[in-house]
Amino acid sequence: MVSLVAAVGLTMLVGVNTLVAAVLTRYFRLRLSTRWGSALYTALFGPVALVIVTLLLSGGLGLGGDLGGRETALLVSVVVPLTLGYAIDLFWMPPPDAVDLPADEGRSSG
Repeated sequence: MVSLVAAVGLTMLVGVNTLVAAVLTRYFRLRLSTRWGSALYTALFGPVALVIVTLLLSGGLGLGGDLGGRETALLVSVVVPLTLGYAIDLFWMPPPDAVDLPADEGRSSG
């Protein structure tokens, strides 16, 4: 039986990973000018970032529980949050064309 602490830890792990995935997806969609570029960067760099966050949270802080296998742990801690984060950015955030980005005039070229 799953303990309450393990369930709360796993929920926190999935929540933090979903937040990281949504922020990365949003950043790539705003900064990259091509449609496929943002999808490619999200598909390549998103899982790497989520694995790093998962290792830090589950190893360092001990969040999460025993899911029974590597495949299940990878699915729950990386694939599900990446899918949720991408869906949150795609369906609930304004499109990149509607967002005004700051100009690069303030940077020094020194």
